[in-house]
Amino acid sequence: MKKSYLFPTYNKFPLTLVRGHQTTLWDDEGKAYLDFMTGLAVCNLGHTPERVKERIQEQLDRLWHVSNLFHNPAQEELAEKLVTVSCADLVFFCNSGAEANEAAIKCARRYHQRVLKNDRYEIITFEQSFHGRTMATLTATGQEKVKDGYYPLPEGFIHARFNDIESVKSMITQKTAAVMLELVQGESGVHPAESKFVLELAELCKTKGILLIVDEVQTGIGRTGSMFAYEHYGIEPDIITLAKGLASGLPIGAMMGKEKLREAFSVGSHASTFGGSPLPMAAGLATIQMLLEDDTVKRAKNAGIYALDKLKNDLKAYSIIREVRGIGLLIGIEFTEPVAPIIQRLHQNGLLVLSGGTYVIRFMPNLYVTYNEINQAIGILDQVLAELLVR
Repeated sequence: MKKSYLFPTYNKFPLTLVRGHQTTLWDDEGKAYLDFMTGLAVCNLGHTPERVKERIQEQLDRLWHVSNLFHNPAQEELAEKLVTVSCADLVFFCNSGAEANEAAIKCARRYHQRVLKNDRYEIITFEQSFHGRTMATLTATGQEKVKDGYYPLPEGFIHARFNDIESVKSMITQKTAAVMLELVQGESGVHPAESKFVLELAELCKTKGILLIVDEVQTGIGRTGSMFAYEHYGIEPDIITLAKGLASGLPIGAMMGKEKLREAFSVGSHASTFGGSPLPMAAGLATIQMLLEDDTVKRAKNAGIYALDKLKNDLKAYSIIREVRGIGLLIGIEFTEPVAPIIQRLHQNGLLVLSGGTYVIRFMPNLYVTYNEINQAIGILDQVLAELLVR
């Protein structure tokens, strides 16, 4: 095997994908695959969406990069669109979900320390959460496996039990600056937050003067059948973080916040060299426009309901399946045994999926996925399970 000059940080599938269109990917041998991974919930509009491609090509002929020391009209335009479709008032652009969460952590601390003039700095997050792989965001993450070998970790992060309001209450002190929450814990197995818990948490934060940060890196941009997952719960977070689906595959991140946070991120307080560059801004603008014009979010909601019901009905005979759960097109299928061998067989049979922890397979197709493609994917899963159980 040819020597690789890359650090071996990824446990890669034995595939080389070279082309994509809508819900189909092709490998270097010409084999086609039905893509229910979408680049880890990044390609929400499918692969190479035409209108996004056209907008990027236009920008390629104009300008690639200058600096955030100059005005960038595309940043203002995308920020305005994001504010219009959300409960936020302000936007900071960066390059990834981890950077967006870093910005959220910094903004929360600085709001308390520089605006409110107190010394709060602790962030309460949740067990089994995932917020990124920078030093601060991996510390915020409630999974020990991402922290191995990186000690000592930054102080100021505490992990409460998910869906347990009493656990949160027990951890609040005079040092608590914010609570950071995923409304669907995707990386640990697609676990949606309970409505009662979220409503109680939002009220608790408001009463205690604690900022509520909702990490929508995976759930945002239509993935759950609404533009943002927080809309399902009837709350308004103080800070929202976005990334994955926002630019249809180009690197982007965004931290969105309420007006009261403006002074916390004043001149010189935070920056990102490539954040908000013209190319991802062009892609982001076209992506949001497609979502709004095509009623894509409603389509995703209906497709998610169909997929969830069909998975439950068509696979109910398999005792190896413990539960099927999810919101919109973020669906987890939990098994009673490790799913790695099942995923390997699914890939061999032309269906690309990924795990969510040891026992869960995630279905995350693009938001334009057809009912026929959903039927095909579930048919492949049914066939693989039948073959494995026979053997």
